[in-house]
Amino acid sequence: RAQCRNAATMSHRKFEHPRFGCLGFNPRKRCAHSKGRVRKFPRDDASKPCHLTAFMGYKAGMSHIVRDVDKPGSKQHKKETVEAVTIIETPPMVVVGLVGYVKTPRGLRSLTTVWAKHLSDEFRRRMYRNWYKSKNKKAFTKYIKEESDKSKNSDKEIERIKKYCHIVRVIAHTQVSKISVGQKKAHVLEIQINGGDSKAKVDFGYKLFEQQISVKSIFAQNEMIDCIGVTKGHGFKGVVSRWHVKKLPRKSHRGLRKVGCIGSWHPASVGWSVPRAGQKGYHHRTEVNKKIYRIGDAAKKADGSIEQKNATTEFDLTEKAITPMGGFPHYGPVLQDFILIKGCCIGTKKRVITLRKSLLKQTSRNALEEIQLKFIDTSSKFGHGRFQTADEKSKFMGLLKKDLVKEAAK
Repeated sequence: RAQCRNAATMSHRKFEHPRFGCLGFNPRKRCAHSKGRVRKFPRDDASKPCHLTAFMGYKAGMSHIVRDVDKPGSKQHKKETVEAVTIIETPPMVVVGLVGYVKTPRGLRSLTTVWAKHLSDEFRRRMYRNWYKSKNKKAFTKYIKEESDKSKNSDKEIERIKKYCHIVRVIAHTQVSKISVGQKKAHVLEIQINGGDSKAKVDFGYKLFEQQISVKSIFAQNEMIDCIGVTKGHGFKGVVSRWHVKKLPRKSHRGLRKVGCIGSWHPASVGWSVPRAGQKGYHHRTEVNKKIYRIGDAAKKADGSIEQKNATTEFDLTEKAITPMGGFPHYGPVLQDFILIKGCCIGTKKRVITLRKSLLKQTSRNALEEIQLKFIDTSSKFGHGRFQTADEKSKFMGLLKKDLVKEAAK
């Protein structure tokens, strides 16, 4: 009798389950550009001094660090932990323009733009589809000539921005010539100026014309930032890889890496929410709350000398640079300023990453924790790294055959 009662109440299977994949990211198509766009800047506060809110860098690779956890009450408190970190190389950016926006019922509208008088070739290359084949490279030559003829022309435009605009942004470009990404065309970004009134914003931005701005002037250690960029592309993929639907049983007819049912007979069309094969990866994404563990100075100094000290900590006194032995795979050495962020980051190596100040007020314990690094790993990332520096390897291995060959060649 008990068996009969159980059989009557027991169902054959689940009738519902959460769907596979998030529809909020549709359409899953290739991004039209490889640069991360800032769709929203932090809210402006006129009581604060004028400051910039974003920067650009290039993803170099990953490593790991050792640090002590500072969380009173936690079991991890005052214990060592090993965490993965991402290194983003951030050479100084150059400000070349100023743009003002007015608010309209249909959103923001740019009122006018003022440009600097001296623009580098790596910025002007961005204005051309093919710089090499263009016969007369005339970008901005007419504008600069008019500026030199009528010296007050830009002053008039600046006064218009001060009078009418609520939002002021500087136009800045990266210096790709200083890093090893194999590109000569600079990436350009509009960076919003927050703090102060419109007049203070314009004066602040105009003073930065043709000046280099460093990542240290915008971000600080222990700050939470957002990373905006384009993810790694994986090409055309099926539903199991693209939507992570369950594979069908092994003996399924006509394949098993499929969706069991793509819809009812009527309506006689496939619904937009049904998982289908298509493009996976190379999508525009924003990752929030990445904690900065370190902002490092450039190893390459102004006189051209290289100083191997920017990965040294108070506990690890070995003088070493952030570049691991043999360089970062598929990137090379990091010789300019860099930031170390906790965890992973979107994109492949050499992908340009837009770094933005957080939109939220950070109150969590993780955000407010003070980070003190004990050790940064610089062993080779191409295989099983054993040595932290070349000196350490040579002391352990002794004199090698290749060293004798080098001495003989001299």
